[in-house]
Amino acid sequence: MQLGDVRSGKMADNLTGFARALRRAGVPVDSARMALATTSLLEVGIARKDDVRHALETVFVSRAQDREVFAQLFDAYFRNPEIAQKLLSQMLPKAEGAMPPPKRRARVQEALTAVNKAADTEKKKDIELDLDAAMTASDSERLRHADFQSLSASEFQLVERLAKQVPLDLPTIFGRRVGSHTRGQRLDWSRALRDTQRFGGELLYLPRLRRKPQPLPLLVLVDVSGSMERYARLMLAFLHQATRTSPRAVFAFGTHLTDLRPAFKLRDSDEMFELVNATVDDFAGGTRLGDALGELQRDHKRLLVGRRTVVMLISDGLDTGAPETLNKNLQWLKLHSRRLIWLNPLLRFDAYAPLARGAVELHRHADAMLAIHNLSRLEDLAQGISQLLKNRM
Repeated sequence: MQLGDVRSGKMADNLTGFARALRRAGVPVDSARMALATTSLLEVGIARKDDVRHALETVFVSRAQDREVFAQLFDAYFRNPEIAQKLLSQMLPKAEGAMPPPKRRARVQEALTAVNKAADTEKKKDIELDLDAAMTASDSERLRHADFQSLSASEFQLVERLAKQVPLDLPTIFGRRVGSHTRGQRLDWSRALRDTQRFGGELLYLPRLRRKPQPLPLLVLVDVSGSMERYARLMLAFLHQATRTSPRAVFAFGTHLTDLRPAFKLRDSDEMFELVNATVDDFAGGTRLGDALGELQRDHKRLLVGRRTVVMLISDGLDTGAPETLNKNLQWLKLHSRRLIWLNPLLRFDAYAPLARGAVELHRHADAMLAIHNLSRLEDLAQGISQLLKNRM
């Protein structure tokens, strides 16, 4: 599985559309077979088309007369994602001997006609969302407040582009290095001596030194479990652009910790996601935050020197690891960081309460919780972080 799958829809959506086409063509398909088909694809994988074909044929085809219908529909449906304009042309025979029986060909074409109309409607919506950059005020406002999990594939692509434009101005702190300043707290004696040589021993003004401001270092921990798939992708796209000028370290965690710093060094977001997909091997594999923090403490503890680092933990708190391990490692993380901020998409629910074991531990140790389930919340994120840090500057 890849984190980028959400850009063009999910496997379950494509499987549902294919099953509906089969049912229109007269192949008996019910919810039990749909569930079994999903399970079979999870078992055999989707890397090879022949494996997918044989797995689905085993589940959906129970009569000999349906075998040819399935073969034609499968070839037409999965040949090209842009089904709208190509489905019917793909059903034309390649040679006279390859022409299917008239009755079965009619069943397939009738089913594909219904799919074609639905695909045309969806494609028009995609084009409208893709090309109407200005949008109406109501559409723009709706997308700003729409939950990432409820967006269609085309809306998700548009929101992802908008998320890359959201600024995140982190507060600055005074570092250890100093520089000349008109209102510094210390005198710059070295410069004063140089100036006296230039002006014949006269000192016209008193040069001063002041510590140089620098952005706060940022440590981002992103949950890539199944329940966080869309939120993780949007947050990675947002942070890749918004934190470009800040010192940052980004890690993904599921069942273990994965260093994403090499991917975040790439300037192009698509290249970044390609490297993330190639690097992370535990997408949708559950969440064990305690073990991941143990890896962080063992292998990357030098990232948290001086208690200056702001830690942004992006997760829904549905942890499957041992609460004792999570509690111990969260204590260490809190001790060595400036602030621990929990970005939780489940805060979109008014009645949300941290009842899961992992959520209870995170709620106890985090300095604050912020919601990140839509564009509006991302736009408010910088203001929220500044408010949280102003007492510790």
